[in-house]
Amino acid sequence: MKKVIVACGSGVATSQTVASKVGRLLQKRNVDATVEAVDLKSVDRYLKDAVAYIAITKVTKEFDIPVINGIAFLTGMGQDKEIDRLIRAIENSK
Repeated sequence: MKKVIVACGSGVATSQTVASKVGRLLQKRNVDATVEAVDLKSVDRYLKDAVAYIAITKVTKEFDIPVINGIAFLTGMGQDKEIDRLIRAIENSK
């Protein structure tokens, strides 16, 4: 199964909220993927086998996988655009 990583500072509150919401949105659209919440310090380790990264904080480096705006899932603003980007990333991954 394809994996999506969500990261915030502690990996507890915000990332868990976003991961849960994204998981429900993917399920509604019949997209088969797991969504995991992690803390920012260990994000690189978890991204090794992920197909996308949902960032809650500002991203300051390049990644080999698509980076999705996690704030959109907290506020609802731009959420449709970001979930569509995420689904394309999942579908286009090997």
